[in-house]
Amino acid sequence: MSPPSTTDLTGDHPLALLARTHWLLPKPSKLPTAIPELWSAIQTSEEPQFSLLLLEQLQALERYLWPTYHNDTSSNQHVLLLVLLVNTKVQEHLPSWELFVSRAEEFSGLFRRVLGLSLDVSLDIAQRREVLMFLVNAFQSLDQGIVRKECAPLVSVGTWTNSHSETAREEKLSKSLQLQKAWRASGKKYDTASPPDQARLRFERSWLYTLLLDFLDRLYNAEASKDTRQQNLLYSERFLELLCDLLSQLPTRRYVATLLQDLNLIPAIKLSPLYQDGDESALLREMLGLLSHYAHFPIDDQTGKQLSRAEHDAAHNSQVARLQNVALKLHPEKLKILVLANYGSLSSREELLGHTKILSDAELVDLCSKLGLRTTYPEKSNITLDRSFYEEVLAATISGDQQHYTDTLASTPILPTEQSLYAPALLRLDSYTGDRPLAIPKQNLQYLSLPDLLFRSFTLARIEALSSLRSHIGAVLKTLSPRMGGGVLRWDGFSKMAIPITKPAVISTLPARVGEEAPAEVQLEVSLDVSKLQEGVRREWEELRQGEVVYLLAVQPVEKEKRDEGKGKQSLLTLTSAERAGVKVLRCGVVVGVLDDKGRMLRRDDGDAGESLVNGGGGGGGGRPRQRRLLLKLDAGAYKTDLDRVAAGGKDVYDSINLVIRRRPRENNFKPVLESLRQLALTPDLPVPSWLQEVLLGYGDPAGASYKRLEGRLRKVDYRDTFLDWGHLVEGVGGKGIEVGGEADGSFGPPYVLESSVSPTAEVTSVVGGRASKKRRRDQNDDLVARQDGTGVETLRVTTYKPVNEGPYAGDVPKKNAVRFTPTQIEAITSGVQPGLTVIVGPPGTGKTDVVTQIVSLLYRNFPGQRTLVVAQSNQALNQLFGKIVGVGVERRHLLRLGHGEAGLELGDGSGGGGSGFGKAGRVESFMERGLGLLGEVQRLAGSLGAVGFHGGSCETASYFEEVFVRPGWKRFWDAVEGGMEDVGSVFPFAGFFADAPQPLFSAGMSREECIEVAKGCERHIGKIFEELAAIRPFEILKREKEKADYLLVSQARIVAMTATHAAIKRREIAGLGFRYENVVVEEAAQVTEAEGFVPFVMQDGKNGGGGLQRVVLVGDHLQNSPVVQNEALRGYGNLEQSLFQRLMRLGVPHVVLDAQGRSRPSIAELVKWRYPRLTNLPFTSTAPEFVRANAGFRFEYQFVEVGEYKGQGETEPTPHFVQNLGEAEYAVALFQYMRLLGYPAEKISILCTYAGQRALIRDVLAHRCKGNRLFGMPGWVGTVDKYQGEQNDYVILSLVRTKGPGYLRDVRRLTVALSRARLGLYVLGRREVFESSLELREAFGVLFERGQKLGLVTGEMWPAERGVGDEVEGTEMEGVEHLGQYVYEMTQAKVKALKEGGGVLPPPAVAGRVEDEEEGEEDEDEAVGGDLEELEDEDVDAMA
Repeated sequence: MSPPSTTDLTGDHPLALLARTHWLLPKPSKLPTAIPELWSAIQTSEEPQFSLLLLEQLQALERYLWPTYHNDTSSNQHVLLLVLLVNTKVQEHLPSWELFVSRAEEFSGLFRRVLGLSLDVSLDIAQRREVLMFLVNAFQSLDQGIVRKECAPLVSVGTWTNSHSETAREEKLSKSLQLQKAWRASGKKYDTASPPDQARLRFERSWLYTLLLDFLDRLYNAEASKDTRQQNLLYSERFLELLCDLLSQLPTRRYVATLLQDLNLIPAIKLSPLYQDGDESALLREMLGLLSHYAHFPIDDQTGKQLSRAEHDAAHNSQVARLQNVALKLHPEKLKILVLANYGSLSSREELLGHTKILSDAELVDLCSKLGLRTTYPEKSNITLDRSFYEEVLAATISGDQQHYTDTLASTPILPTEQSLYAPALLRLDSYTGDRPLAIPKQNLQYLSLPDLLFRSFTLARIEALSSLRSHIGAVLKTLSPRMGGGVLRWDGFSKMAIPITKPAVISTLPARVGEEAPAEVQLEVSLDVSKLQEGVRREWEELRQGEVVYLLAVQPVEKEKRDEGKGKQSLLTLTSAERAGVKVLRCGVVVGVLDDKGRMLRRDDGDAGESLVNGGGGGGGGRPRQRRLLLKLDAGAYKTDLDRVAAGGKDVYDSINLVIRRRPRENNFKPVLESLRQLALTPDLPVPSWLQEVLLGYGDPAGASYKRLEGRLRKVDYRDTFLDWGHLVEGVGGKGIEVGGEADGSFGPPYVLESSVSPTAEVTSVVGGRASKKRRRDQNDDLVARQDGTGVETLRVTTYKPVNEGPYAGDVPKKNAVRFTPTQIEAITSGVQPGLTVIVGPPGTGKTDVVTQIVSLLYRNFPGQRTLVVAQSNQALNQLFGKIVGVGVERRHLLRLGHGEAGLELGDGSGGGGSGFGKAGRVESFMERGLGLLGEVQRLAGSLGAVGFHGGSCETASYFEEVFVRPGWKRFWDAVEGGMEDVGSVFPFAGFFADAPQPLFSAGMSREECIEVAKGCERHIGKIFEELAAIRPFEILKREKEKADYLLVSQARIVAMTATHAAIKRREIAGLGFRYENVVVEEAAQVTEAEGFVPFVMQDGKNGGGGLQRVVLVGDHLQNSPVVQNEALRGYGNLEQSLFQRLMRLGVPHVVLDAQGRSRPSIAELVKWRYPRLTNLPFTSTAPEFVRANAGFRFEYQFVEVGEYKGQGETEPTPHFVQNLGEAEYAVALFQYMRLLGYPAEKISILCTYAGQRALIRDVLAHRCKGNRLFGMPGWVGTVDKYQGEQNDYVILSLVRTKGPGYLRDVRRLTVALSRARLGLYVLGRREVFESSLELREAFGVLFERGQKLGLVTGEMWPAERGVGDEVEGTEMEGVEHLGQYVYEMTQAKVKALKEGGGVLPPPAVAGRVEDEEEGEEDEDEAVGGDLEELEDEDVDAMA
């Protein structure tokens, strides 16, 4: 189904006509007279979902349905229309509940009516399903106070009034004093309520119970018609989704789990006719499996404490013991064997039911009753209460046949086979439309426990990996075009990602380990014919890394029409899902190595900076290699299954394998990531500090992890170079009181040490469950927390000190911060240095990277014994941050950049060097090189002291030299100084060594104290030499490169940087080395998935000891792009795109919002002011020449440009989701050419678009018109908006692409990124009518639409302009694509003519442009060309025309 287009919104569609008649008016109607027509239009529509989407885009909810709703007078149709529109908004990921906040009382009434409709059996079942969907959405939005207020009473302790017996309820209550207190409070509330309130309370208490009974009746309604049965099935699936949601969050689970257990819900569902109704009920059975997982999850429902495996087993054994005690009392003779049986045997369903067969039906019922199980239901219930029912209830309670989640995790294969890859449950994700639920866990606002968080993350990540792999295999097979011809498989196409092969050979198997059945290892060899491959493709196969996964397939294409005489037409119904896809067999192999045709391993150099082949590159004799052999490790579990099949008379699947497929490394890292998540989920005690756990799970006080609430708060902090001067200090600390301490009088310069003191307070305001509370935690002290109501005043005592002299050389002077941080940036830095959780929200251009850099710098200098782990989502962001850290004076020997992205690192210290030396291999090499240089200094020092011998031969000899010569020399010197020597320089023994330092060391005008300070600096300089050599000495001893690299990580690096994905991949390896760290800083945290955002907290093993995690700093912007998830089902239903950062923001965790931007002109920053209302501009954005100067050749510094039909068409979609717009592509390139002709530097121009299809089209047009042309060249960046987050450029040309509907841009996060990348100029190409009709986008585009939509150009200007940005100027308007193209063509002709006649110069040379796909090896590399006229040949000039 296509979404509504602009034509539908503005045309003659009946709903559009109704909208223009009733609410799309200057004064919308206040009467609900159109409700019957709207309801009829929805009910009679052939595509009701399309009609709902159209109504949503027509703003029916905001402008008509809700404003005209009144609890007392509105009809049920009105309520149902509201329900449908809210559901539609949630499905479209649009804001859904904020609208109702202004009329909270009316919303409460609406919610009550919805609850009533959910129980109305006279309502059509399809409509009740929509009501149920509304409630599902409500319970998924408990962060909204208005929703939480209505939902909480429905799942309170009052629901226990529906227990089947008073005894059973009292038994539950007796287990907890808190429960008893809550129960008494509930009863008191009811007793003291008025009659109307009592009626409301009775309804709230019975609502879920009544709904559950109705649900069970539908399951057991065997007499229903086929259509009714199908509707009941759809309703039941949705109802199970609601129950899964209730059980998956502790606040809703706390009392609901007991109610479901009391009703014997899971056994009752299993025995229902609808549950057992063949393939049609497959999803229902899968949903019950998910419900059963949550129902049996090992957690204390009241306290939220995760139960260990031993505690879980003990609880189960107590149930068995209770059964034996009851059996002994009731039937000591009949059940004697049961009474004497061990716990293990009674855990078996067969064993248990075997013992109870001897009982009569009445005796079995009595046994269940004495065990506290429900044995009766309301008279009108459809549940069949026979012996099988009571046996099922007894077995479900006692046998414990539900698999423990750890067993489920451990047995889940990570490497897929054809059965798991094409499992029907996974294939449903590909066709997900939102009509039916999915049996997958959701990422919620809250989690039951850390293992629960990791279990869900593992499950969703595995599903995403399999979905991506399935798409890849399908694309490769489509390209290969296999077909059967003459009984032989033929390949009509070619793919560089696959090679047809012959039967692979199993070359070795290792016996199974003790207690296991599968072989310990299975190695297999695959022969690859590489003779016909291009060299680049062949080398990609040869460079397969050890540990990569390749895929072995038996491909058997299905012929759509295959007729044999007498056999009829082949039916696809008999084939499996995999066989219908052409995949008969799939096995995975992990690469051990690649061998040449002589069996020699094609080795690679170790190291992070890159891998190069050493052997076998040419294949001998310089000819083209013909064969390579791939050595693989098979999935041992799958191999064991294959052997069992052969032993049972089946076929050997390896005989049929005929294709090997590979993937790009960055797309193929799912195996180590899933292994890390599984290992963490199976780890009993994760090394997560207690102060962080509750916040991560979403419970307790959201501010509980803030430094103001922790007892370890630092009262005194050395801010070093954070403040530039006294005025900066006063400005930066805001309204806090300042008290000068020490011997200083009045103001003084930095560095500043701030010591805080807080006035004691009697009570602390906290936020519990979203509500303000005056209750104090018992472990909080008054002197640790400032009151949040503003009455407490924090005073800062300021002292200073004289920085030590680090040495006489310029390189000894530490680099200092030059950024004048704003007060909110200071607040963020303060929080980041303190222990606890710091969340920093950084809107575009607010300097969050500078803030993070300063936090890391202060942690490095103030806590020399601690380590900091720096993590980012992308290599690009990590390199930007790491480059700045390098430039703030951190010693390079303490820096380590892990992963393969350091090659793009640009250092921030002005060295101009690349970043490849900061990887493991580069750091080791750097250490060794640094050691050689230092040993040379040692030898020079020995020479200056007259010490004979080769003292700089090794770190060991240098250490001996220090002990024998250097330390005694310093001792004699300081003894002389302490003895009263006035002329310090005359007895200084190392003057010869420092002869190359700025002279004189000791000038005549120096005081004795100053001379002593210079001597101390010299001592520190020499001391650093031997300190570094001591750190380098282990590298002389260790022989293997890996040992050196591991030692570097564990013992030397104090700041370790890596991407979030690398952390997930290498977690087990890094933690296994004993790596320890105290601080974690996560940049781009809002773009990191929940799982990858959690892994950096647990990169160390708790069993290794150490101080543990002390600080977590999360930096990001939840109002910009979220994590990229390609699968719509996982993104929309599983909520996989939720980041930990976003969830913490939803929970209300305290955070610092940076509020001053310095990226863009104030006028351009105004375009995102609707998103960041408190965002201000730094003063220099209104005074710096580049900001006050106009854009040469343009009337406006930003403008929305209307691009109409080009060649009779707007947007096109050659393949699904590959959207293009040729008119906008031509316009964007013509605009770029125009700017280049005016002299704009190409690298300062970026062309952005909203779809990958448009990116490809723009690149094609650029390649045709600009690439290789010395007048134009290529832009600084060409790519999609999503890939450009975190980047900026002076001038941005933005193509919105869509002409039928807003598409993805309705997600305002993407639009926020798009409008905030430009510093000086932004030119947006699009179709106005598409975007002004969207409620979400109206505010953003309102400012853009204030100016004319025809591009305004100014003649007679060259870049840079002399005109001011606010100066009035006459402009020339471009009428469209053709007009601009002709204008640029004429300018080009004139430019070429001037060049030929010697009257002009070329624009600035175009440097190499970056494109989005450069990570895949598709970078555009244009050489920098240009210059004066003399450099041009005639043919070059002719070509430019």
